[in-house]
Amino acid sequence: MAEEIKKEEVKTETVEAEVKEPLEEKGIIEANLKGDLPEIKTGDIVKVHQKIKEKNKERIQIFEGQVLAKKHGKGVSATITVRKVIDGVGVEKIFPIHSPSIEKIEVVRSGKTRKSKLYYLRTAKGRKAKLKTVEGEKE
Repeated sequence: MAEEIKKEEVKTETVEAEVKEPLEEKGIIEANLKGDLPEIKTGDIVKVHQKIKEKNKERIQIFEGQVLAKKHGKGVSATITVRKVIDGVGVEKIFPIHSPSIEKIEVVRSGKTRKSKLYYLRTAKGRKAKLKTVEGEKE
C-alpha cells in the first residue's frame, strides 16, 4: 500500500512539471514573433531581405518575387512561398516569416487573386501568368 501511494505522488509531480513547460514556451514563442510585418497576401510581389553569413561577414540579400502560398497561419511556424523567374528558370524559396535571418519584408505590389494557393502559375505562360494589380491600395 505504501508503495502505491509513493507512485501516485511521483506521477502528480511529473504532471505538474509538464503543465508548467507549455506556459513557459508560450512566452518564448511570443517573444520571437515579429510585430512589424506588413500584411502579406498571395499574389503580392514582395522583397524579402535575408541575412546571409559568409565566413565572418554578414550581408543582406534581397529576393523579389510573387507570393504563391501562405502556410501555417500567423504563428512562429508561418511561411510564405515566393517565386521569381531568372533567365527562364523558375526559382521558389520558402521563407519562415518570423525567422531571425529575415531582416524585413516589403510589399512592392498587390495582386488580385481568388485563390489562396497560386501553384498554377508554375506552368502558366505569357498572359495567363500575369495577375491584375489592386489599384488604390499602395501609393
